[in-house]
Amino acid sequence: MSALSITRKWRRLDEPGLEILHLQPDDDGILALATVVHAGAEAFGLSYLWQLDRDWRTHRLELHLASPTVETLQIERSGEGWQVNGRPRPDLAECDEIDLSATPFCNTLAMHQLQGPGELTTLYVDLPSLQLLPSRQRYTMLDKNRWRYTDLGIAKGFEADLEVDDDRLVVTYEGLFETLD
Repeated sequence: MSALSITRKWRRLDEPGLEILHLQPDDDGILALATVVHAGAEAFGLSYLWQLDRDWRTHRLELHLASPTVETLQIERSGEGWQVNGRPRPDLAECDEIDLSATPFCNTLAMHQLQGPGELTTLYVDLPSLQLLPSRQRYTMLDKNRWRYTDLGIAKGFEADLEVDDDRLVVTYEGLFETLD
């Protein structure tokens, strides 16, 4: 990522929704701040603060969800795996990275972690339920700025092509998200 801050806006294609993401470098890596408004059948509002290291790996994710009550969830990488709201979650130890269902930003993290085509297990965060489950994913590089995402876990068989920029931020996510200028 460049030393400058980045703002990305996505709109949903399958249901009404919008996300505004701000990325900014900080002393420890990258800070991602976002607001998501999902106005579909299960409407919710979400804000998140995602702290990443210099290699785009999650250090901590803090979620604030309004649906219809306000809930907060903190997920933090620890030496033994993951902690959720300060408690160890050994059932999630195999997870390499977080997949937050309401945003294409998490695909960026997976692609940075893999550094090319491959598979990884994610800590899938379903919204608005906040259910946490391990889920296996595959990323296939089609060319420099095009990838194919294949779900091998929670939504087994789901595939979508992703167009990304040079920072691997999603520009279009087939059938789900597209960037707004």
